[in-house]
Amino acid sequence: MSYETRVPLHVVVLPYPSQGHINPLLQFAKRLVSKGVKATIATTYSTASSVHSTNVAVEPISDGFDGSILAGKEDSFLSSFKENGSRDLSQLLEKYRNSGNPVSCIVYDAFLPWALEVAKQHGIYGAAFFTNSATVCAIFCCVCRGLLSLPLKAEDVRLALPELPEFRFCDLPSFLRRPESYPAYLNMKMAQFSNLEKADWVFCNSFQELESEVTEGISDKWPAKLIGPVVPSFYLDARIKEDKGYGASLWKPLDDKCSSWLETKPPKSVIYISFGSMVSLSPKQTAEIAWALGESHYYFLWVVRDSQLTLLPEKFTDSFNDEKGIIVPWCNQLELLAHPAVGCFVTHCGWNSTLEGLSLGVPMVGVPQWTDQLPDAKFIEEVWGVGVRAKEDDDGVVRKAEFLSCLEEVMAGRRSEEIKKNAAKWRDSAKEAVSEGGSSDTKINDFLEQLSIASGTITARVSLG
Repeated sequence: MSYETRVPLHVVVLPYPSQGHINPLLQFAKRLVSKGVKATIATTYSTASSVHSTNVAVEPISDGFDGSILAGKEDSFLSSFKENGSRDLSQLLEKYRNSGNPVSCIVYDAFLPWALEVAKQHGIYGAAFFTNSATVCAIFCCVCRGLLSLPLKAEDVRLALPELPEFRFCDLPSFLRRPESYPAYLNMKMAQFSNLEKADWVFCNSFQELESEVTEGISDKWPAKLIGPVVPSFYLDARIKEDKGYGASLWKPLDDKCSSWLETKPPKSVIYISFGSMVSLSPKQTAEIAWALGESHYYFLWVVRDSQLTLLPEKFTDSFNDEKGIIVPWCNQLELLAHPAVGCFVTHCGWNSTLEGLSLGVPMVGVPQWTDQLPDAKFIEEVWGVGVRAKEDDDGVVRKAEFLSCLEEVMAGRRSEEIKKNAAKWRDSAKEAVSEGGSSDTKINDFLEQLSIASGTITARVSLG
């Protein structure tokens, strides 16, 4: 496919400044660059130095703090980022316009709806980018449109969104079933839809084959283009040269300890455990998982952040040697999931991790903790059939016996072969979606063609893909 343009289209990409949001938006920017577009990522001063990509320019903007986001200060941070970020983003657009390299569109994280107002003030286009699943976005959208009320009930979801599988109370996003639990985060989620009707495009980090019924059923309220999974090209279609990592890390990368240890293990023999960059397990939950790993007959590699090491049970690390398992503070998750020694991914079911597990074809054990992780876990087990969800007891804790049972079920149990087969199917489907002519690739091409025509820059043909 091809489209025509006088000069390369210029798109500014604005992520919310956390690892789980920077990664997918930066990856989308790299996709755009691979199709002949100039992409610039605008991110806060505190995260800009951590973003590295050969072909994507990085421009720092102020959030008013220019430092870490402090827990419990979300409201003041968002207010400050809106005020200061709007000013700096506006100045950035002026700079590029005056330099003869004007910006045609801002692709902004849906957490930052004020960016759309800046785009409109400068007479350019705006595209919202949602980093959750289409299912979760559809549920929140229905709440914002008044089609669902809070606290959310499973039976109401079935009526408003009949396209979804039957949800139980435990499958619902925690913010919505207990709206008083995290009011600042809930407000941020709801604000994503505050001015969405003014957006020229809506993107979602998913792919058509994975969630087509959901988007088709709510397209009149949430007209999203599914353009994912935005995972480094090396692990999918390999069309972007040397694209093996996201290019953004807010943590110091680990040495080759993980890969060296994995090289000594047989194929599909290792349990990989990671609960992401934000989830903090309770001491009880940490202990149950620890003792289950110690008692299991599988090798394990467990990512435990330095701040969480004190939660490990006393003398736990003395109960096994490095041959059986290792605990590391961080690792390259994609490289680990792609390693032939890894047979199972124990995950909190954050959407980025879920997509990575799907894209790499790794069976999963879901241990969701809050918000969108709960519906993601439901889909992992009941819809896509790529793993199981560990069940909590009445105290909200996954006990040792339950965790051991889940590990066994995925690795060698009655459903193991079916789970592995489904994981391979979705891996192939994800690869097909982003490959030339795939559903996501086609939607990105359509966006660029529409943007080129709308921007009035057509004179010479440029090949896409």
